[in-house]
Amino acid sequence: MFTVLTEIKVCFVKMESVEEFEGLDSPEFENVFVVMDFQDSVFNDLYKADCRVIGPPVVLNCSQKGEPLPFSCRPLYCTSMMNLVLCFTGFRKKEELVRLVTLVHHMGGVIRKDFNSKVTHLVANCTQGEKFRVAVSLGTPIMKPEWIYKAWERRNEQDFCAAVDDFRNEFKVPPFQDCVLSFLGFSDEEKTNMEEMTEMQGGKYLPLGDERCTHLVVEENIVKDLPFEPSKKLYVVKQEWFWGSIQMDARAGETMYLYEKANTPELKKSVSMLSLNTPNSNRKRRRLKETLAQLSRETDLSPFPPRKRASAEHSLSIGSLLDISNTPESSINYGETPKSCTKSSKNSTPVPSKQSARWQVAKELYQTESNYVNILATIIQLFQVPLEEEGQRGGPILAPEEIKTIFGSIPDIFDVHTKIKDDLEDLIVNWDESKSIGDIFLKYSKDLVKTYPPFVNFFEMSKETIIKCEKQKPRFHAFLKINQAKPECGRQSLVELLIRPVQRLPSVALLLNDLKKHTADENPDKSTLEKAIGSLKEVMTHINEDKRKTEAQKQIFDVVYEVDGCPANLLSSHRSLVQRVETISLGEHPCDRGEQVTLFLFNDCLEIARKRHKVIGTFRSPHGQTRPPASLKHIHLMPLSQIKKVLDIRETEDCHNAFALLVRPPTEQANVLLSFQMTSDELPKENWLKMLCRHVANTICKADAENLIYTADPETFEVNTKDMDSTLSRASRAIKKTSKKVTRAFSFSKTPKRALRRALMTSHSSVEGRSPSSSDKHGMSRLSSTSSLAGIPSPSLVSLPSFFERRSHTLSRSTTHLI
Repeated sequence: MFTVLTEIKVCFVKMESVEEFEGLDSPEFENVFVVMDFQDSVFNDLYKADCRVIGPPVVLNCSQKGEPLPFSCRPLYCTSMMNLVLCFTGFRKKEELVRLVTLVHHMGGVIRKDFNSKVTHLVANCTQGEKFRVAVSLGTPIMKPEWIYKAWERRNEQDFCAAVDDFRNEFKVPPFQDCVLSFLGFSDEEKTNMEEMTEMQGGKYLPLGDERCTHLVVEENIVKDLPFEPSKKLYVVKQEWFWGSIQMDARAGETMYLYEKANTPELKKSVSMLSLNTPNSNRKRRRLKETLAQLSRETDLSPFPPRKRASAEHSLSIGSLLDISNTPESSINYGETPKSCTKSSKNSTPVPSKQSARWQVAKELYQTESNYVNILATIIQLFQVPLEEEGQRGGPILAPEEIKTIFGSIPDIFDVHTKIKDDLEDLIVNWDESKSIGDIFLKYSKDLVKTYPPFVNFFEMSKETIIKCEKQKPRFHAFLKINQAKPECGRQSLVELLIRPVQRLPSVALLLNDLKKHTADENPDKSTLEKAIGSLKEVMTHINEDKRKTEAQKQIFDVVYEVDGCPANLLSSHRSLVQRVETISLGEHPCDRGEQVTLFLFNDCLEIARKRHKVIGTFRSPHGQTRPPASLKHIHLMPLSQIKKVLDIRETEDCHNAFALLVRPPTEQANVLLSFQMTSDELPKENWLKMLCRHVANTICKADAENLIYTADPETFEVNTKDMDSTLSRASRAIKKTSKKVTRAFSFSKTPKRALRRALMTSHSSVEGRSPSSSDKHGMSRLSSTSSLAGIPSPSLVSLPSFFERRSHTLSRSTTHLI
């Protein structure tokens, strides 16, 4: 402390008591007392004497920032609440309130008796009162008293701030604090979910009718009357109050959400109109007919189909956009022309009394387009815009990256289809059989190509993001519940609404096909419609191709995230993942025998990775999203051009599902044999080897892929899979790994590798020294000599590559430094 005072060039005197100061007091200097403890008698004496008192954290903070000591008319121990303005509500004990106010002053905070817009935090001891309601409406954080006590406990921490979100959020007043809820009219699943949410948000729940309940949450669409007479103290509220409180992260005002009973007389009247059990009369039948007709018209004009079952949500998938099948939009029956179609216009002509089939299809095309635009507008206005708004109560519901992932190019799609709808509306209002509908879609075909692929390609990711955020973020779950209950949504979920753009283009293509059938051959629009249908198919083909490319790129990113140390140059626009194969190493390369190795075959390279022995913790991105830890460790990224031969090892009693690769790195004169055993039966070994050889041949520009594969006996290359999965073998491999680690820590000597030398020399002598049997001829039909395997002299073939030797030495040096 004294060193710090010296550094900031402040004169100081060390004293043991206040009495020592009496002889040193001088009017030439301003005296500031640095007191270690604000609870002892020395502090009390200085405070009574109206002296300027500060704590050590203030001095240290000013020294660190190079600032002068702050002036405060009150004792200031630290600055953890500097620039915060607090207001209190709900405190009945004066002693507790005085204690809290004193601590806030000691930490640099300001207190206001009345709540106003300058208050940054409201400290509440209850969830009622005028101050509480105003704070909720302004979005001011509402804190528990424990927030102040815990901040005081951390008063000596340098650079600590009580307003930091991570610390402050621990002490926010939950929405349902002091609330005891019960629920009426919900399914068992919904009720269980809401009860869990109640506890998560600081409340309690009790069975229906319990007198201790403070709130009864009612499903207003189902419950028409309460089963009991509620007490005056019980709030009977709609479910929107429940979800709204969670979304705002504060208890909403009950007066806006009070449940009201249905108007019983009108309800009885409507039931009597539709009743079929009463004596019939012509007047009643006529009224019934009119009522049903009105209901039918209202249903036809609705842009939303009937509510789907809950299980239907799991069946949503993109599929191929070229499969132009029936969709919900194309199957809707529309009976009336929208008012916008019948509005007067300068160029309007009267619609013929006998409407043609072509006009009927054109009208249906316009109506579906109008409904589709309304759905897009609902998605944007009801979901996207509120989520993007700044200054949301309780902070942002979703991160900007999550909002972008969910909605993608929906605004761009909305803009294009609004223009198409306007053009169709003008055509319908000013109808003439010679009017060209095909020209409208040809006009916007380029815009459709630009806007649809970004959304359709990432729809599954959008859907997964919604499901994940709904599970992990209660406020987002509440936000979706509130909007789903609104009539604009037709009680459909956001996922069900977002799949409409995926379905729209096939639906339009169906309607254009139908329109072409009802267009006369001499009508110029017939050929134009054929071009429009062709352009739509091109758009959908383009979407499918882009979708496949996007999925391929996503697979490469998944490999990069899964493999620790994966080279960055694996990411390439021309590269795609072909196959993944799980294997076990059978030799000393690319890693120890018995190691689990994963091979990722790309169209031009082979990524080799082994299973990690120890998985480190999860990775957290800057935006707070966690990713599973990498389960594999990178060994080598090998261009397929380095694979000279692919060996299919024969099946024997001691060797199953084995194969080998003869590899020569470009910077080396030596070759290496990599042998593996496939551990999965999903992909047959024969198919895997043919697939590998085909891509190797494509890389080196050879048409004869079959010439790259050879069949060989396991004894020739000392390959066997015996006891690979036994307990003794696993224990032996574990001991070997441990001994290698110890050896590498104290030695850099190379271990001689003679297995490949013996195998190749034996193969060489056996081929030259005797004539092969019929079985040998079948197995070694192309293996005339070991030199022919790689097309190089045998001396270079038998020498082991320093390529893998250097890797082992690099690992040895790293381990030595760690030890």
